[in-house]
This record gives sequence, structure tokens and C-alpha cells, in this order.
Amino acid sequence: MASYPLLDTIGDPADLRRLDRKFLPQLAEELRRFIVESVASTGGHFSSNLGTVELTIALHYVFNTPEDRIVWDVGHQTYGHKILTGRRAGMAKLRQKGGLAGFPRREESPYDTFGTAHSSTSISAAIGMAVAARAKGEDRRAIAVIGDGAMTAGMAFEALNNVKHSGANVIVVLNDNDMSISENVGALNNYLARLMSGRFYAATKKTAEKMLSVAPPMKELAKRIEEHAKGMLTPSTLFEEFGLNYTGPIDGHNLEVLIETLGNVARLDGPQFLHVVTKKGQGYKLAEEDPITYHGPGKFDPTVGLVKAKPAPEAKPKPTYTQVFGEWLCDMARLDKRLIAVTPAMREGSGLVKFSQDFPDRYFDVGIAEQHAVTFAAGMAAEGIKPVVAIYSTFLQRAYDQLIHDVAIQNLPVVFALDRGGLVGADGPTHHGAYDLAYLRCIPNLVVMAPTDENECRQMLYTGFTHDGPSAIRYPRGTGPGAEVLKSMQALPIGRGSIVREGKRVAILAFGSLLKPALDAAAELGATVANMRFVKPIDEELVAKLASSHELLVTVEEGCVMGGAGSAVLEALHAGGFSVPVIQLGLPDVFVEHGDPQQLLADCGLDRDGILKSIREHLSRTSGRRPGMAA
Repeated sequence: MASYPLLDTIGDPADLRRLDRKFLPQLAEELRRFIVESVASTGGHFSSNLGTVELTIALHYVFNTPEDRIVWDVGHQTYGHKILTGRRAGMAKLRQKGGLAGFPRREESPYDTFGTAHSSTSISAAIGMAVAARAKGEDRRAIAVIGDGAMTAGMAFEALNNVKHSGANVIVVLNDNDMSISENVGALNNYLARLMSGRFYAATKKTAEKMLSVAPPMKELAKRIEEHAKGMLTPSTLFEEFGLNYTGPIDGHNLEVLIETLGNVARLDGPQFLHVVTKKGQGYKLAEEDPITYHGPGKFDPTVGLVKAKPAPEAKPKPTYTQVFGEWLCDMARLDKRLIAVTPAMREGSGLVKFSQDFPDRYFDVGIAEQHAVTFAAGMAAEGIKPVVAIYSTFLQRAYDQLIHDVAIQNLPVVFALDRGGLVGADGPTHHGAYDLAYLRCIPNLVVMAPTDENECRQMLYTGFTHDGPSAIRYPRGTGPGAEVLKSMQALPIGRGSIVREGKRVAILAFGSLLKPALDAAAELGATVANMRFVKPIDEELVAKLASSHELLVTVEEGCVMGGAGSAVLEALHAGGFSVPVIQLGLPDVFVEHGDPQQLLADCGLDRDGILKSIREHLSRTSGRRPGMAA
């Protein structure tokens, strides 16, 4: 059993603040070791958490949390924060059903001041909290901790543009883990940062400004000299142009420097910007060398690291839907030079690594900028290019306006490859692709498809690419039923499904990933099953055929019931004058929590047994009734 003598004494940040500073490096070492052992046993976000151990300790040491509000952008880096705020025992069930969330959750702890998981929201939230404190006459600070990746998103700059006007007493801490500081430069920058964050520097600067205000030419000269001096000693004066007092960069792994600088910054009035440089994976050599692979690993042996499992010689591993997309993209690019791929900072997650290597001139990672990604694609489509936007379902929500105004209204041929459609598991409600079928199918001009297996995914991608208009293909995380993926590609007839099992009385209309449990349930009931394929346009002819020949229709989808694919079936039935009973099975009107995806589906009644139960309960209630037929 590992020993954590100092960490064992920390029940909350108040205990941390009682420690003598000389013990903090030991606490950092123990905290980092606990994170390694904890994540190795549960899986989760790893390299980002190792990189912010010292910063987390320093923030809770300097600020009076939770009275002072810390807002963690995205939240990948908050395991140390959770451990120091009384949730260490809960790490054993991190991201598991009933256990701690992988991101900050307000319901989980008063120290989680704002729920996050999508990037670039922290500065806006912190400004709001600072303004609220002023309105209520409360003396507290609001601190936004944002990474250099999250800083690329437009929302972060919208917030920075507003900070001076709001008059918010906010501190923005930029956790920059994409650059390094050499020892000599680091020592100089640490010294300058401490000097520039001190009260003497601030008071001197303010006095000089008052004196020079009576002589405008001298003031302008002094301002230019200051800007040039800062340009030589600090990375940029960009943030000061936004109205923030810039400090840094400083070494994010030097606790003495962090605490002294944060303490100085905390005593200054007005919006502050502290630039902290850290290293992802700090303290665990394998994660330092490969922070991308160790971003969100599953369980692993910390003494060995991640080891790729070798499949048995006779076993051919099933490709994931993401891999099917990545292979299709490369194949399609060889056939059509108009294809260009766009992703908002999701190269690995969306399966674009090989494409980026084979077609570097046709690959664009635009950073965490979903709105820009969609309109950028629309601009290319307007000029005859055939862009494919690879994006997670939950992240496309952030570009909904652009999807409607810039793509759909102009009927531009942009293909949206929506990964992570449905329940994704451990990342929970912020990452589930629960709403895409509902929010997409109401948009004119847009074709929406949901494949039932790997080969159908490939053929739908080809169908969307050859379609002269916008299209979306949404597919789940992980593997499918294991269908053979054909190299040949053929466009599917748009808006046409098919009957894949003939039966009586009950017809199950399956959309996408839930065809397999629908077939399993139908085998028990002797029911008909249709693979609907298209959510929009819905196959009205097939719906009418099934309604005319069955007593009960059951729609099954791995998306929200309200407004989803089942609602499209109801609309088609109403338009056709049918009054046949319909059961709509899908995700309930709640935010589904984190946990094992199969268990979550079962909890939502979307596995074989859940489908059977819903149908049998309905049939038992309505036995003896005659179904309504077409008018």
C-alpha cells in the first residue's frame, strides 16, 4: 500500500493553507504519485492533471477557496483539485456510475464553482462571478484557469474583449503547456514576473501615469518605451491591449514562484492576467514524452505504462467507427481532389491522423473553434471544394448558428462526420451525443443519416459526399456489430430504409446503433424490424407500409426522445392519416450521467431486455383492442 503521510493530513484547502511552505514540494510529490496510481486503476484524463499539480496547490494555498471562486476551463486538469477538496476517497470510482465526475460539477462540491467540460467558458463565467460579487457587495476574487488550447477559441477572446468594460475584479491564469522555458530565461522571467506583480511596481506605474498625463507627448513616449521594453522581456502585450495587467511567463512547477506571484496578483485591483508555463505529464516520464497518448488512457500498470494488446493470430480486431471514417476519408481523397478535411482540434479523436500525414495540404485543424470550422468549410464549399468536417456530436452544438445560416440556408455541400453519437460513457452528460438527431432534423436542406454497422457507415459517408447539399452522418463511439467493410462504395438512395426482419403485429423501426438489440428483441416477439437509415428525409413510404400492416409501431434510437427520430415517424403518421399506436424509445428527458455505456443504455431501457419490457407492458395494457388503420 502506497504511503502518503502529508496528503493524508489534507481534508480540505483549509488544512493545506495551514502547512508551512517548506512542506509543499513534498505534498506536490505525494499528490502527483496519488494521481498516477489512481488514474492507472480507473482510467481517465492523465497528462493534463500531472501538469497542474503545483498550480492547483498554489491556487488553494493563496486563495480562500471556496469563498474565492476558481473556475477550471474544460476540467481535464481537476483531479488534484478534487483530491485536495475532500474527494480523495471518491477517486476510486472516478467516472464510474454513481462515482465522481471526470469534470467539475457544482452538485458534487462547493469547491466546484462552475460546471465545465466544453472548452473556453472559464473567463466568461469568472467575469460573471466577479460582477455578481460586486453587485452583492462581497469581497472575493474570481479566478479563471484556462489552457493555451482553450485560449484559441473565439469565446475566450469575446470574454477578454469584455473584461475591461465590465470592470470585473477577475484573475485569468493561462496554463500554457505547449512551450518550455530554458533555465536561464526561466530564472529571468520569474524574477521579472514577481517584480511586475508587486505593489511597488503597480504604485510606481500609477504615479508615473498621473505625472505624465499633464504632458501628453511625454506620456506617449513613455508608453512606447514601456511597450518596447515589455516586448523584449515578455511574450506579448496583447492581453494588456484587452485591459488586463499582464504578468509572466513563470515556471508553473516552481511552488515558491507560483505562490509569491499569485499572492502579489491577488492584491492588485482590476483584471489581471498571469501566464504560467507547465509541462503535460510532469513527473511521469512516459506521459511527458507522449502527452497525447496519455491524455485520457484506460487502466494501465504505472510501472510499465500503456501496452497495446496483441490480438490472437486468428482474431481480426474489429475496426471502430472512427477508424472506418479515417480509412474512408483517405480512400475518398484519392478519388476526389476536391476533398478537404477540417477538424476543431480533434485529429486523434476523430480518426484523422493518417489523413493529416498523407494529405497535409488538404488537412486543416483550426483549433478549438467549432464556429470557425463550420463557416470555414462553408466558404470552401461556396468555391467548389467538398469539405468534410470531422467533429463530435456534442461539439457541433457549439456551431449550430453557423450550421443553419452559413451551410444549410445556402445549401452548400458540406459533409458533417459526427463521431460520438449517443452515449459515450465515462465523460458523462457534457459529452453524450444525445441531441444531434433532434437538432439536425429540423433544419431544411440537411440530410441526416445513422448507420447500423461499420459498412453502412462507409457507404453513408460516400452518400453524403456525393450528395449536392449538406449532410450529416452520426455514428457512435467504439466498435459496431462487426460487419465486413467493403472497399467498394455505393451511394444509398436518399430517404430509403428497408425491412430486415419480417414479423407480425409489432414493427420496430430502428435508427442507427440500436438495430442489434431491436433484432434481438424482435426474435423473442416474432416482430418486424426496419432499418430506417435516414432520420431526414424519413422514409414515409416505409412508415406507411408498416403502419398499415401492424398493430403497434416501436421507434428505437440512441438519442433524445423529444424531437428525435421517433418524432419524425409520428409526424409522418399524422400526415398520412394513421392512428396506429406508437412507442418511442430513446434517451429520457434527463441528463444521463457518466458510467459504462452498456449499463447506461440498459438503464434507459435501450438494450434487448428494455425493448422487450416496454413492448410487453404496452401489449398487456391494450390486449383486446383493435388497432387504428389508415384513414
